[in-house]
Amino acid sequence: MRNVTTTALAGTLAGALLVAAASAHADRSEWPENFTVGTASQGGTYFVYGSGWANLIADELDLSGGGEVTGGPTQNLALVHSGDVAFGLTTMGPASDAVKGESPLAPGVPMDNVCALFPMYETPFSITALSSTGITSISDIPDGARIGFGPAASTSDTYFPAILEELGVDFDRRNGGWTDLGGQLQDGLLDVIAFAAGIPIPAVSQLEVQTDVNIIEFTEEEQAKVLENFPVAPFQIPASTYTTLEEDARAVSMWNFAIARCDLPEDFVYEVTKVTMENNDKMRNVHRSAETTIPENVVHNSVLPFHPGAARWYEENGHEIDASLIK
Repeated sequence: MRNVTTTALAGTLAGALLVAAASAHADRSEWPENFTVGTASQGGTYFVYGSGWANLIADELDLSGGGEVTGGPTQNLALVHSGDVAFGLTTMGPASDAVKGESPLAPGVPMDNVCALFPMYETPFSITALSSTGITSISDIPDGARIGFGPAASTSDTYFPAILEELGVDFDRRNGGWTDLGGQLQDGLLDVIAFAAGIPIPAVSQLEVQTDVNIIEFTEEEQAKVLENFPVAPFQIPASTYTTLEEDARAVSMWNFAIARCDLPEDFVYEVTKVTMENNDKMRNVHRSAETTIPENVVHNSVLPFHPGAARWYEENGHEIDASLIK
């Protein structure tokens, strides 16, 4: 009798598991057949992170998807809002501007079809110059210096020029993809690159292999002045990030979040969030910065509404989302 009961219970349990597994993917009729993730320029962290994340989602959910080169966070907000891409990567500064209708790409148009998915990492603002220039501090940057700020309308291009102006730097502003700017720096066509990107920045790591560079930190006074005037937080670039650094470098940073169209199916976004949040080892394989792509860091978004599918996963797993922050 005991064996019959055990067998029956085992069968019931197996059936329940099959039902549960089926329900997780019960109705995919409204899911998109494919998806695109808006990233940024090649040579930057967004492109590596976003393309790798897209591949993970495509593999785990058996969909066709991939990353797309874009102008970065500001453009990604516009692309997601308009429905040109399903997902994108952005930073909290441009996101705040976008929801208020203050995006430089769409002045006066509040972007209300953009929802938060999950926290990515902090973007440090850092400065790199060739060692041969003798530039070792921000105050060393000469008047009229040719500074590369990344793609036009990117987070770096939106905030770093204003930050350096606040610190009294006079410069000639240049734009381009990070890989291209790295090549220009090495060829002597630029004096400085002002990066706002997740670390390690592939273009900086490549420069270190090919030539001697200086990674320039903020002084305490410079950092305090920037914190007072811009939507950033204090940050230390760990010495282990680059071979050039002998000790941690003082900087400032801004949080990054993955975003989604708010009109995507709730079950689809739930599964995307689940795959991402429950596979941090695979995310770290995509890019080292994903060590902070964990649910505990959802608290760093107070700007964008969370997609209901994402919010459902967080709440089911013990991470409370304020009702006012759910679309």
